[in-house]
Amino acid sequence: MPLTDRELFARLIQCEAGGEGDTGMKAVASVVMNRVNAPGGEYKRIGQGSIRKILYQTGQFVCMSETERGSYNAQNVYNMRPEQIHYDIADWAIAGNRLMDLGQALWFFNPFSPSCRKNFPSSIGYLVTRIGDHCFYNPTDAYYKT
Repeated sequence: MPLTDRELFARLIQCEAGGEGDTGMKAVASVVMNRVNAPGGEYKRIGQGSIRKILYQTGQFVCMSETERGSYNAQNVYNMRPEQIHYDIADWAIAGNRLMDLGQALWFFNPFSPSCRKNFPSSIGYLVTRIGDHCFYNPTDAYYKT
C-alpha cells in the first residue's frame, strides 16, 4: 500500500533530522513546505504545491533514496518508523507554520564540520542559520531565474 503524503513527510523528518531535536526537525519540515509553496523557480515548476513531488524530486533528499553512489542506503524513509512527534511536526508544517529564523530557506545540508559554507547550492542560496548539524540557506534573486 502506498504511503500517504503525511506518512512520507513524517518519515522524511525522522530520517533527515530525527537526532536534531524539535527545532531541527521543524527546520527541515519548514524547508520542505517552503519548497512546496515556492513562489517561483525550480521548486514551483516541479513541485506545483505537492509534498510528494518535492520529496521525490531526484537528488534532493538522501533519505528518499534506497541507493547512494551505487550502494544500499539503509537510512531511507522506507526503513523509518515515525513516532507521534514526527507526525505532529509534519502536521505543524502542513498547517502553514514555519520557524521564523529560517526566512524562506529552500536548502539545508550537513557540512560535517563546525562551519557552514557561505553559499549553497552554488551561488543561488545564502546562509541564514545553523541549527544542530545542519546549515540552512535562503534563495537569492538568481534562484528565481532557474
